[in-house]
Order: sequence, then structure tokens, then C-alpha cells
Amino acid sequence: MSDASPEVVLASGSPRRRELLTLIGIPHRVQPADIDERVLPEEAPAPHCERLALEKATVVARSIGDGDRPSDSAGGAPIVLAADTIVVVDGDVLGKPRDADEARGMLRRLSGRTHTVHTAVAAVRGPRAASRVDTVAVAFRALSDAEIDAYVATGEPKDKAGAYGIQRYGAAIVRRVDGGCFAVMGLGLVTVVELLRELGIGYESGRGLHFLSAPQAIDARAT
Repeated sequence: MSDASPEVVLASGSPRRRELLTLIGIPHRVQPADIDERVLPEEAPAPHCERLALEKATVVARSIGDGDRPSDSAGGAPIVLAADTIVVVDGDVLGKPRDADEARGMLRRLSGRTHTVHTAVAAVRGPRAASRVDTVAVAFRALSDAEIDAYVATGEPKDKAGAYGIQRYGAAIVRRVDGGCFAVMGLGLVTVVELLRELGIGYESGRGLHFLSAPQAIDARAT
């Protein structure tokens, strides 16, 4: 085990994902990926978001490998993390609303119902990659039009899939989360730690990241 810390690159401009990595003490820099995020014909929601997360991480990893940054001197290539989150209701994928009216329409569809959130996380380190999708059921309380208008007026829905978040004001409209709450926020932290371990990077609370002598796979079914 080396005392050196691996370099982590977050392939996302999301401030929430940055906050979550910082929350558990993982230093990182940001290099957002620019990819085509359109759904492929007959592509199911969960595979769609996993494909996007892998593409984001791969694009940034290749850019680094092409000379944007040198390899990590202690352990080879930096590790690139990426994620993608989608909201699904009635089989429809709800992306980020284009305007306030679309945000209101999404919130009306979600009001008083349970929907699904898929968040995929991908990690790339040199030639190796690992990814996983966290699937969470989220139940909304019933919302009046006035409550929806007030929430939209906060500006919180405008850059979020499904037109809501659970970090601030949205916490007052979500009745129940069955699954990882951090996945709903855009980055499943347990999944991040498990994927890093598969690629040879260990994590300890208070210490952060360190290199492992060999990659250690985690069987998620046992947890």
C-alpha cells in the first residue's frame, strides 16, 4: 500500500457531484465531458445512463492520456469519475426542463406518485473501466398548483433531471426514498468507493484515497 494519493478527475460540471466527493474527503479536479446524450433507438433507461457515464469518463480519460495532464507519478493514470442521472415515470425519461412551464408539467406528473431514478457511475483508470447503475424509487407527496409554482420560483428545478432535487427545497416534496439518497442527488457514494476499489484505489474515512497492492472486487450482491 502506497502513502501517495491518486489523482481524481471528475468528468462533470455538476456542483452537487463536487460537493458529494468533497463531503467524504476525496480531492479532485473537474474536467467536464462533452458528449451526445441522445437516447439510442430502443435503448432502455438504465443502460442509457450507464452508457453515458462510461462515455463521459472515457472521453476525459483519453484526453488526459493524449497529453492534457501527465500520468499520476505514483500510480499511473489518474482515475476519472463520471455519472449520469435520469428520472423515469410511466416509461418516459424526464430530463432537465427547458423552461418553467416544462418544469411545472414534470412536477405535476410526479405529484402524489412514485417514480424511478437511475444514477450510473463510471470509473476509468488507464485501460480499465468499471460502472454500475443505482436504481432508486422516489415517492412524492401530492402537490397543489400553488406549491408547484412556489417550488419552480426558487429556481431549483431548472438544472435537474425531473425538475427537482432533494438537497434543499425539494426535500419538502419527497415523501420517501427507497434506496440510496445520494444516488438521487447525482452520485452514489458507496458505488464510487466500490468502483474505485475494483480499479485498485482504496478509501478510508478520514484518510481519503490510497493505492492498493492489487485491485479488489466487491460483490454488491452481498451488501
